[in-house]
Amino acid sequence: MRAALITEYRKLVTTRMWWVLLGAMALYMAFLAVVLTWSLVEAGGAVTSDVGSGGMVLSPRAVAETVYSLAPTFGYVFPVLVGAFAVTGEFRHKTLTPTLLAEPRRSVVLGAKLVSTLVVGLLFGVVGTLATAGPGAAVLAALGEPTYLTDPAVLRSLALCVVALAVWAVVGVGFGALLPNQVAVIVVLLAFTQLVEPVLRTVLGLVSWGQGVAAYLPGAAGEAIVGGSFFSTSGLATLLSPWQGFLVLLGYALVFAAIGRATTLRRDIT
Repeated sequence: MRAALITEYRKLVTTRMWWVLLGAMALYMAFLAVVLTWSLVEAGGAVTSDVGSGGMVLSPRAVAETVYSLAPTFGYVFPVLVGAFAVTGEFRHKTLTPTLLAEPRRSVVLGAKLVSTLVVGLLFGVVGTLATAGPGAAVLAALGEPTYLTDPAVLRSLALCVVALAVWAVVGVGFGALLPNQVAVIVVLLAFTQLVEPVLRTVLGLVSWGQGVAAYLPGAAGEAIVGGSFFSTSGLATLLSPWQGFLVLLGYALVFAAIGRATTLRRDIT
């Protein structure tokens, strides 16, 4: 198992795709953090404890927490793609055959991919969280608002952001095993994460029973790990508790991986 772990880790970090996605994630999250922070503080007049006539108004603390949790809300597509590529890349580049010749136990290979990708996912979690919290806090400070970066509860939420993004990378591995075609994986993941789930959560949030269902969707489970999100703060979603969100999201990863092992990785590899 140790040899398989080292091999799978080297496969991940010796390609250009992971750091391209990492850089794109950092830029994307920094942009979102700056824009949303400025919008909440200046454009929306959000930093107040009163309820304005224009809609819900957030407290200074809620603004900071909403901004700092942006990575698990909007940036999780990057680690999930990295995880998926760890499997689909083997099929696309025809490297799965030598992989299985070196380690014929397919469950060991899949397990090694899950664990090694978790390590890379932690890196994505750290970078994504820092790329969000850093610029967000800088804008808050520049506008004369508190950053709450010394608050233990806020620091705990930032740490949980890292955990959530790391779990998303594992989900990607499971989904890649389930759907090994790389082009199809990219299309499905982008469509689901950026369009289908946000729309579905919005629609389900309009009815009382739908909010409970929406809480178990993958994106909502990832946000629940952190304990809050842009959607929950704005009243568009109801989240599970952090430990429930962790178990649900991890459950998606393991179910996807189990189905992929029983189908894709059971077939003859040529």
